[in-house]
Formats: sequence, structure tokens, C-alpha cells
Amino acid sequence: MKRREETFCSWLGTVSLKTLLLVCVPCLLVLPLVLYWVLTTSSLGTRGSIDSADTARRVLGLIDFDHLSGPEIKGRIEELLRIKDSVQGELRSLEQRRAAMQTEIQELSGKIGQLRMEGSRETKELERLRVSIQQVKVQQQEYIQRNTPDIAPPLPLLPSSLPGPAPRLGDAACSLSLCFDFSRCSVTSGLPVYLYQGSDHPELHSSLSASPYLTTQPTTACLYLAIVGPTTTLSSLPHWSGDGRNHLLLVPHYPDLGEQHTGRAIIVSSVGVEGYFRRKYDLVLPPLVVDQGTDPPWARYPALVPVVREFLLVFDGQQKMESKVDPALDEVVRQDRQVVATLQDMKTKGTSDRFLFSFSCQAVDQTLSAQETDWALCGTTVTRYQRLLKATFCLILAPSTRSVISSTIIQTRLVECLQAGSIPVVLSQDIVLPLGEVVDWTKAAIILPVQRITELHYLLRTLPHSDIFNMKRQGRLILETYLSSPGNMIQSVLGVIRHRLSIPALPFLDTLSPSVFNKSFTPHLMDHLPADVEPDESLGPLEPPFPSPSFKRNYSTILSHSSHSWNTVFSTNLAAPHTPWEPVLPTEAKFHGSGLGFRPICGGEGGAGREFSQALGGNTPQEQFTVVMLTYEREQVLMNSLARLYGLPYLNKVVVVWNSPRPPPSDLQWPDIGVPIHVVKTEKNSLNNRFLPYSAIETEAVLSVDDDAHLRHDEIIFGFRVWREHRDRLVGFPGRFHAWDVEHNSWNYNSNYSCELSMVLTGAAFYHKYYSYVYSEVMAPAIRDMVDEFMNCEDLAMNFLISHITRQPPVKVTSRWTFRCPGCPVSLSEDDSHFQERHKCINFFSRVYGYMPLLYTQYRADSVLFKTRIPPDKQKCFKFI
Repeated sequence: MKRREETFCSWLGTVSLKTLLLVCVPCLLVLPLVLYWVLTTSSLGTRGSIDSADTARRVLGLIDFDHLSGPEIKGRIEELLRIKDSVQGELRSLEQRRAAMQTEIQELSGKIGQLRMEGSRETKELERLRVSIQQVKVQQQEYIQRNTPDIAPPLPLLPSSLPGPAPRLGDAACSLSLCFDFSRCSVTSGLPVYLYQGSDHPELHSSLSASPYLTTQPTTACLYLAIVGPTTTLSSLPHWSGDGRNHLLLVPHYPDLGEQHTGRAIIVSSVGVEGYFRRKYDLVLPPLVVDQGTDPPWARYPALVPVVREFLLVFDGQQKMESKVDPALDEVVRQDRQVVATLQDMKTKGTSDRFLFSFSCQAVDQTLSAQETDWALCGTTVTRYQRLLKATFCLILAPSTRSVISSTIIQTRLVECLQAGSIPVVLSQDIVLPLGEVVDWTKAAIILPVQRITELHYLLRTLPHSDIFNMKRQGRLILETYLSSPGNMIQSVLGVIRHRLSIPALPFLDTLSPSVFNKSFTPHLMDHLPADVEPDESLGPLEPPFPSPSFKRNYSTILSHSSHSWNTVFSTNLAAPHTPWEPVLPTEAKFHGSGLGFRPICGGEGGAGREFSQALGGNTPQEQFTVVMLTYEREQVLMNSLARLYGLPYLNKVVVVWNSPRPPPSDLQWPDIGVPIHVVKTEKNSLNNRFLPYSAIETEAVLSVDDDAHLRHDEIIFGFRVWREHRDRLVGFPGRFHAWDVEHNSWNYNSNYSCELSMVLTGAAFYHKYYSYVYSEVMAPAIRDMVDEFMNCEDLAMNFLISHITRQPPVKVTSRWTFRCPGCPVSLSEDDSHFQERHKCINFFSRVYGYMPLLYTQYRADSVLFKTRIPPDKQKCFKFI
């Protein structure tokens, strides 16, 4: 180091003064400026950091930390901890205040939303009330009009003297206007029938014991019924009155009538002879044979398919012709022989059709007497039935004695042909067929003059399979409804007499609707109802409940619509309060004096969604519907479903079918939905209870729903509007179909998504109350028994019934494929055994009907303006449908 100093000093001594001045003077001038700039920049850039650091040291107690003593350090730490606790407390308080404010904001937001919903609901309610007031004003005017009855009760008919003496047997001058006393049969009487008691034919007496027409008061009877037997003496009947007026003589065995004078009595027999048989007065029936079997009729009849069979035409018979007949019949006999020759030629001609003919019998059926010129029956009932099962058509030939227009043989052939599922071919236009006055036999049989025998084969071959099936089906319905038993035949005869006298049928009886509550019970009501799911859509006005008019066509039906009753729906013995087939008026009639009850959209001017929602419109008067809800011990699910019906337009009433043997809990809270809720107590737990015609149902339209079905209001109202245009159909939401199982040659029930359906589930479907009467009182009891056995398939049974009557498929509405509510318990329909039972039901129901009634459909119904672009100032019919 010393050496380095010596070296520097020696170097400095060598530097000149001038050089040092040149170096030091600039340095002395620049250095203050540089120092000033550096110090200024440093103070400005570090002042904040110095203050921050100083503050941090003060807060952390690090200022002069090295010079603090132990007690001071401890005090500083305690002070810091107090500061920490205070800050944390303030932070917690602020967090609590923040959470409270957020909760309050959420509550206020919810109240705002609720107020908005309530405001929207009140706006909608005000609009509904406005429309409802208008509807009430219209109803008031209609009630004023209805206050004056359209018709007055009929005047009583007074007895009058009948012209001329009583005609004798063989005198064909009798007619209804000449030989019947109308004064005993007012149109409001219901046709009371007094049955003479006797020892002859007790089985026929017992078959009439359940007839609704029977009366025990002969003084008030319209008709006196006598079953004629070997011991019957007409003149000794207590109320014969000398000429037998208003008497109906049922003659099972025609010879029992003998030579007795029948006077003005109406004769019902299987024998009719021209000159003795009084057309449109006397009646013919097949032999009144009581079947000793225990099987129901449907179990004895074959299936109607295959439509065509092995043989085209069958005939078995033999004419006696043992003794010399009247020479006047020679020409007729030759004609009959030509008929036989022509039929035999059919078998030998080169054709693929096969015929089963036999004109001579190995054994003649001796149980039925045959006239000499009649074609006797061959073999036994069983052997004839087996032959008829092989043929599509069966031939019925008239006796050579053309004056015989009905005989026991002819009527027996006709019934046996129908029982075997064959189509009768009657080669005579003079033969009188059973109940021909009201039954249209041209829909079930081929009736030709005998002169068409040479063209018979050609005519039979021109019939397509669809016509053949329809004729077979019509024949089966005639057989089952009118001719299947002596009781049915006699009831049908009384129906013909009632038709002649223009007396309406007796009404169907409603099923009583006892409440599950006693009269003193007051149910607890819910505190509040769930929010409206569609607060912004008005679907219709709110109206007070009113029933559908009842029996407004019970007289006009029998006067102008009887053919439909006898030949299409086969419902003649009892009358329903209303039917699905009532005629409609032309659209202008409602504006020209026939507008009672109609509610045209916007007074007839029409309109889009707003105007559409204010009236039902359509082609039928204003009406409402009843909800029928089946339930079994699912109280909360039921209450939720009932509550959702609040504010539903056009709702008349809710009928809850309480299938449980235990009554509802006394503390159960029921919703107040603005219409009555009637809880019906049932006798037993049965799914058939869903379709009973309860007296509480006062509307034609019925909406059948399950207690767990979740339907929106707009879906229900749209379904109701669609049903009003298809009143005879089943209109529902979830669709299903029947599928053919090729492997097992049978039907299966299928719930998969499909573009083709044949059923809609009645867990959410509209139907007419008329079908409740038919389901409960007319439909084959075996179907209801299977429903009870499986606790399943009642919806399939209703689909089968309606399709069988109408020959049309159901109508599906909206895109909904299921209707279960979210969160509801799993239903039995998801179990595999449920589907297996439904497979069995479908095949069994087909066996009962003799064919598969279900038909396929490939469309569903949506509202008119659905997915249609409309101007912004217009509304659609429904927002989502």
C-alpha cells in the first residue's frame, strides 16, 4: 500500500499545473449540477418508499427495534395483537352486514318478482272477469229466452171406439192405426208391459224377469205380453177385452196357437204365411231356444278374420217332396230344380273358388219341423256349424211354396249362419227377416231375387275384402245385440213396438256418487295455492258451473235418428242423456234465430289469439267439462294435482274417485280451486271405477286424468277444443300402439316412440260421458273382469270400445308423449309385468270383439297458427301449442 502511495505521489509530481487546472475546473463546474440532479431525483423517487417503509416499521414495531428492551418489545407485540383483533372484528362485522344486505336484496328481488307475477295474474283475472261479465250478460239474455218453454207437455190421449169388429185369424186388414189403442200408451209412459204368468215355457218367463219394461199393474200397462203354450186360451186372458187389443202374443211353437182367434193382438212367431201374416203389425223371430251352455256368446263365436275362408259358398239341405204338392207349384218346383242345377254347375266350372253344396241329407234334423216344400236341415247343430265355419257365404233358399215368407227352418239357417261368422245370401226378396222393420239387413246379408242365381258367383266375387268384413261385423253385432238369446229377442221386439209408438227408451241409470265425507264435515283449506304456471296467457273466461242439457233429443232421435241407433251404435233399449252424434247447425243459423247457447269468436267476425281466447266458438253451443281423477292413497300427489287446476277455464267440477277403503285424513288440506271438488266413495278398489257414469258428472265432456298427471292449462284447453270437434272420439295426449308379433302370431302393446299410433292413454284424455254408460252396462262383462283381475288395462278397454263403435282411431293432441309429474313416485306402469299383462289384455279383448277394433293414425292435432309467422300486433291461438 505504501508503495502504491509512493508511486502516485511520484506520478503527481510529474504532472504540470496547467494540466491539473484543465482537469479540475470542468469537474468543479459540472459536479454540483450532477449532484443536485441526483439528489433531487432520489428524493422524489424514494420519498414515498421511505414514508411507506417508515409507516411499516412503525406499524410493525421495527423502528429502532435493535435499541428496544424486552418489556418494550412485549408491549409492542400486545398492541399489535389488539390491533389485529380489532381489525378482524371489523372485518367480520362488515361481512355480516354484506351478507345481510345480499339476503335483503334477494328477498326484495323475490318480492318484486312475486308482485310482478301477482300483477300479471290480476291483470289476467281482470281481463277474464271482463270477458266473464260479457258472457254472463249473454247468458242472462238466453235465460230470459228459455223462460218461455219451447214445447208444452203432451195432452193425454183419451180412449176412443175402434172401428169395426175384431178381425179373425187370416184377415190381413189389421194395422197399427186400426187395431191398437194408443190411449194407453202416452209418449211419456215408457211402454209399461204387463206379463201374464203361466206354466208354459217357464224358461222364457225367467229370461224376462229383469226387463225394465215390466209392470205389475195391469191397469196402467200399455202392452200385455202372453207367452203362448199348449195350455194357453186367449179368450180367457184377464185383460183380453174380447178382441185382444194391445196384446203381444209370443208363440215359440206355432202349432200351439191352433185355431184360436187372435183378434187385434200382435203375433210374434218364426212362421209367417202370406194372407195370415200382417206386415208392419206382426213380427217374426228365430226360434226362442234357451241355450243351456254357460259360456258367454262371444266365447261361442269364431273370429271374423281371416276375412275369406276355404269355401266361397255353402249350402246343406233337402226338400221332402214326398207327397204330391199343389199342381200350381209345378212351375216353382221347376225353377227350384234349375237353381239346384246352376249351383251344381258352379262346382264344376273352371274356377279357383270352391263350393260346399249338398242337396240330400244322410240324416235330417228332426228337432225342427219342416214343411213339405221347405229345405230341411241336415245333420245336427254341431255338424252344420263345422261346415259353416269353412265358408265365407252361406245360402238360404226359400220354400217352393212362395206364400211361406218365414219359417222355422229359414230363421234357424239365418241365425246359424251368423253364429258361424258367415254372410247370409238370401235368394228371395219376399222372405221376412227378423226385426226387418228396424234392422237394415242389407248391411249384413246379400238379398237377391231367385232369378239372379246364374249371376250369383259373379256378384259374390265382386265384393272386396273390406265389404265382406263389414258385412260379417254387422251380422255379428245384430246377432249379439238382438238375437243371441230369447231375452234379447223379446227385448228387441218390445223395442220395435216402442219404435212404432214413438215412445222414447227408458234412460240409463247414473251411478250414485256418495261423498267420502259426511254432511257435517268441513275440509281444511290450503293457506295458499302454487303460482300460476302461465300468468301471461289468457285461455278463456271464468264462468259459474252449468250442466250440459239432458235428453234434449230423446223424442227427435226416435223420430228421425232411429236407424242410426238400430244399425250403427246398436243402442236402442236405453237412452243416454246425450250422445256424441247430435247433428250440427249450419254456421249461419246461429245468426238467424238459432244462436241460443253459441259463443262465436268475436261475435262471428273471428280473430287471432286475443279474440280466440275469449270464446269457445266452434260448431256446438257453449259447454264445460268435468275432470275425473282416480286416486289411491297418494294424498299429497293428489293435492298438488288438484291445486294446479285453479283458474282453469270451462271447468265445471272435479270428481275424485277415492279408490281406497280408508277415508282421507281429517287434517288433509284441500285446495280451493274455484269449482266444486266432489270426492266419491267407491264400493271396491277397481280401475273400472274410473269410467262409471257418476251422477255427479253433469257435462258431456269428461277429462279422465291420473292423480300424478301433470298437464299445463293450455294443453287441457286445447284438448277440450279439439274434442268438441271430435265428440265421438277419444282425444288424449300420450299415444301408444298395438304391434304385431310375427313370431307368436299375436298382438303386443307398445309404448315406444312411433310415427303411427292406435291408442291414447286415458290417464290424460277427453271422452263423451255416453261411453261411460256403454262401458259399464253394455260392454262385455268379461273385459271388466279382466281389468279387475290384473288391476290394469282399463285404458285399453276404453280405446277398444270407442274404436269398435266408431271404427275410427283416437285423436292425439300436442307433442306430449308422457304426462307424469316430475318428482312423483315411480308408477306401476314402469314394471315389466305391467307390459306383459297389457299384451294379454290386447289379445283377449280382440277375442271378445271377434277382431282387432283398434285402427292406426299418423297425425296429431296442433293449433291453427302453430309455427305460423304472424304480424307483431297479432297473437297466436296458444303460445306453445
